[in-house]
Amino acid sequence: MLDVAVIEEPAAAEASLDPIRRRILAALAEPGSAAALAARMGLARQKVNYHLKELERHGLVELAEERRKGNVTERVYRATAASYVISPAVLAAVSPDPSRAPDQLSARWLLALGSRLVQEVGTLLTGAARAQRRVASFGIDAEVRFASAADRTAFADGLADAVATLVARYHDESAPGGRSHRVVVGLHQIPAAPTPAPETDSAADSALDSALDAVPGSGPGQENAR
Repeated sequence: MLDVAVIEEPAAAEASLDPIRRRILAALAEPGSAAALAARMGLARQKVNYHLKELERHGLVELAEERRKGNVTERVYRATAASYVISPAVLAAVSPDPSRAPDQLSARWLLALGSRLVQEVGTLLTGAARAQRRVASFGIDAEVRFASAADRTAFADGLADAVATLVARYHDESAPGGRSHRVVVGLHQIPAAPTPAPETDSAADSALDSALDAVPGSGPGQENAR
């Protein structure tokens, strides 16, 4: 079982989004038969069998083993991955294009960068899985708490300068046999965890206000990714 699988086909994405099939995928983190799933989920076995066949057809579940029980052969399935990511390639005609409006201070541009990251790395993973090879990559995940918006801006400026310096030092356009790599660095606030109690409109507005820093010039229709 893979840790993460990328869904690139629209039909597979549609299959994975069905509520019952989502529950089946989650349940099949551990191998199980249609009968066991039906009992656990409170559904008819025939219905579970139908959904299993659809998930198998799209490569989201696979046959783990077959068990002989008297005159009956029980098929045991498992999910092909512990988790799934739907690639923006599924919506290729309307997927975000980072080159359309590059703006370092736009949260929407940051989202477009993230979308392209998922699509490109997903394509690499799919190809590498077929070739039974690993993908050379590197990632950093860090959390920083700023005392002020000014500190955040200074941090972003320093980070941009450091990345630009490294890119200038190692980029070699004419290197024979060289391979191009993409570097994506983003900075965004961590969304607050949702509260269990339902919020009133005023409470929701207050939560939104607290999530957005009082940055000069910020407001409706404006963004600041720093």
